[in-house]
Amino acid sequence: MSIETLAETAQAMVAAGKGILAIDESSATLARRFADVGIPNSEANRRAYRELLITTPQLGEHISGAILYDETIRQSTRDGVPFARVLADSGILPGIKVDKGTQPLAGCPGEVVTEGLDGLRARLEEYYKLGARFAKWRAVIRIGDDIPSGTCIDANSHALARYAALCQEQGLVPMVEPEVLMDGEHDIETSYEVHEVVLRSLFDALYQHSIALEGTILKASMVVPGSGSDDVASIDEVAESTLMCLKSTVPAILPGIVFLSGGQDDEAATAHLDAMNRMGPHPWPLSFSYGRAMQSAAMKLWSQDLAGNIGKAQDTVLSRARANALAAQGQWSRGA
Repeated sequence: MSIETLAETAQAMVAAGKGILAIDESSATLARRFADVGIPNSEANRRAYRELLITTPQLGEHISGAILYDETIRQSTRDGVPFARVLADSGILPGIKVDKGTQPLAGCPGEVVTEGLDGLRARLEEYYKLGARFAKWRAVIRIGDDIPSGTCIDANSHALARYAALCQEQGLVPMVEPEVLMDGEHDIETSYEVHEVVLRSLFDALYQHSIALEGTILKASMVVPGSGSDDVASIDEVAESTLMCLKSTVPAILPGIVFLSGGQDDEAATAHLDAMNRMGPHPWPLSFSYGRAMQSAAMKLWSQDLAGNIGKAQDTVLSRARANALAAQGQWSRGA
């Protein structure tokens, strides 16, 4: 696969006024979310819920790509059409989560490393045949007493770079996601410092592994105070801190940056994205790759009547997609 083709795919992922829908929850994670709203966890219900999301009318007007889970990319609609084909026919690029989750990092208490490199080349080859055109790998960085350690940051950056190299070899655009968790009592200054170190480590590792950055997308967390902190940051403060950190660490050749919601409520995630885009122009497009911030309201609606509320739930998905697409252009306002 040529670098030009990878670059074209990456640019399509961050097309103006569009973002990424993250529906890559594992079966276990989706089971917990179903339990929260009283939906029985079964393969049939998981399939039906994902069909509800990806068949939302007009979704392709605001969504450029969708990240799927291994189970999901193998599923089809009730009419037997593979989900990846439904997305492609709607002008939405199918993507796939390929990491195997986190495990404790030996020698580093309280820290984790993402696994899944073993056998990844063969899995990526299969996913490409199933229709995927980009992939995602999430690293998890925790802030706490004496953490994150340099060992943890470097181990996760190295894994992200190895994953990215394998993706580009197989013709898939790598989405690299070094998430700095909101969990903790840290202030926004500490969040900034950790984000800066993590992103510097990541791009150094990508360079060492000869990654073509023009065919790579960064999925970033925002610079926010810890969820247990007394520090309260305004929307503009979060936007300014996040932008300053990105501009000091992320090369301008990168096609774009998409943000994860990371536990923020729906409106906060949208407001922060909108504020950043109002502060532009920037070296790269800034868009979204939201999961819960796109889905939570729709799931609650659907849970009340699995057969009768599909249309209402889809209207909610489309509304959230439209709001975040406006925020990606700095044109969102509350109630939009």
